Amino acid sequence: MSEPTLALSARDLRRDYPMGESPVHALRGVSLNVAPGEYVAIVGPSGCGKSTLLNLLGAIDRPSTGTVSIQGMRVDQLNDRERTRFRLLHIGFVFQRFYLMPALTASENVELPLAEAGLNRAQRRARARELLSYVGLDARIGHRPSQLSGGEQQRVAIARALGNRPALLLCDEPTGELDAHTGAAMIALFERLNADGTTIVVVTHEADIAAAAWRAVHMKDGAIVSDARVR
Repeated sequence: MSEPTLALSARDLRRDYPMGESPVHALRGVSLNVAPGEYVAIVGPSGCGKSTLLNLLGAIDRPSTGTVSIQGMRVDQLNDRERTRFRLLHIGFVFQRFYLMPALTASENVELPLAEAGLNRAQRRARARELLSYVGLDARIGHRPSQLSGGEQQRVAIARALGNRPALLLCDEPTGELDAHTGAAMIALFERLNADGTTIVVVTHEADIAAAAWRAVHMKDGAIVSDARVR
């Protein structure tokens, strides 16, 4: 019997950036496997390489050497256009800054990636309403970002990330601009998403969000120094 396909597999990743005569070695041979349905936190001090790693895992950037596979697809081998399409259909992103379009309503922001994927207007509206209800924003569907709190804006961003039913949700410091109470509510939402089957990899320096994950992967100086189950 063949082994089940991993949600994510990274092998011997290195990422070097030219910097005069002394290049910066942002990643130094990182390997990581994530099974479908796992919830993994990548933690470490600023500058340790965790955001660089997330960019490689999300096919935003390419490694200098090494491989990245998502559901068996070698995304490091895709060209720019193929990687853009793959990200749209298979990866959801949640960032510290919400990156919502200020002129659009919550529903219209959620609909953006659905439109890019080719869904018609009725399908987009139904899916946006479903997702905004899921994250508790039924009453905010027609509100613009300026009319929403920081926590509400992050919930819209999460709904948008889930629009095309991604195989993998990647989060970069998702509670970094939220107060403690709102951050706790966001952690509870991520736990719910994971319990409903979403595979999550989150980069964070916050102990609370790391403690909510199944595994904590600690990085230092561009390398993984520990990878342990936490619950």
